[in-house]
Amino acid sequence: MTPRSFRYEEAGGVATITLDRPQALNALTFEVYRELTDTFRGLAGRASVRAVVLTGAGNAFCTGGDVKEIIGELLHRDAAGLLEFTRLTCDLVRAMRALPRPIVASLNGTVAGAGAAIAVASDLRVAADTARIAFLFVKVGLAGADMGCAHLLPRIVGLGRATELLMTGAFVDADEAHRIGLYNRVVPLARLGEETSALAATLARGPAAGLAQTKDALNRELHMDLEAALDHEARVQAELMAEPDFHEGFAAFMEKRRPRFKGAPE
Repeated sequence: MTPRSFRYEEAGGVATITLDRPQALNALTFEVYRELTDTFRGLAGRASVRAVVLTGAGNAFCTGGDVKEIIGELLHRDAAGLLEFTRLTCDLVRAMRALPRPIVASLNGTVAGAGAAIAVASDLRVAADTARIAFLFVKVGLAGADMGCAHLLPRIVGLGRATELLMTGAFVDADEAHRIGLYNRVVPLARLGEETSALAATLARGPAAGLAQTKDALNRELHMDLEAALDHEARVQAELMAEPDFHEGFAAFMEKRRPRFKGAPE
């Protein structure tokens, strides 16, 4: 894990990815897209990592595609080249949703365009009170349906709110994003690192297989009817009940102590 276009660190079972172009408000380049996608795919086979934090350096989380390095080039591409780019962006979301680890987006500032899509593709969002968010695609003549937003956002905030956000491209402040369920938590900027670390540590100490199956079910059951979902959950839960983590969890409950799940950091 040696990316060139952002910072990567591991500690206590948590991998922290920091977008590190603060002078450009962490706008994405072709290289950042590719390296993020490769990193999330690589993390799937890295057992030492049990949770992931995605954040930004400086005053913004991510403000979307870089105007010079991406937008300027796209204006000169043919149809095949444009489709190549949009598939590249969607591959990042695909890799994030397929990762069998919880991803916490730690939103340290402005979240816009593709940055908003990445935040939505994460499993949880902890935001500073300065982290306003907008899905800006319609502002530049495109569809609000970008990088899976039309699929994921309604499932977070409901169809009505998602329609408004995607059709207007308007910014909403952190308090409003929290009120409608888009942000899980909002804290003062000075406490963002502490709150994010605490949540990530809790996830890292959790049962890796149980959390992986939870994320898989949340993805998979979006397309199931209730009967199929019940059957899937019955099978998955029965399989997990035969694993050591279930026995440890029960023993810890009876002994009134914190469980020590397989592979979890102390």
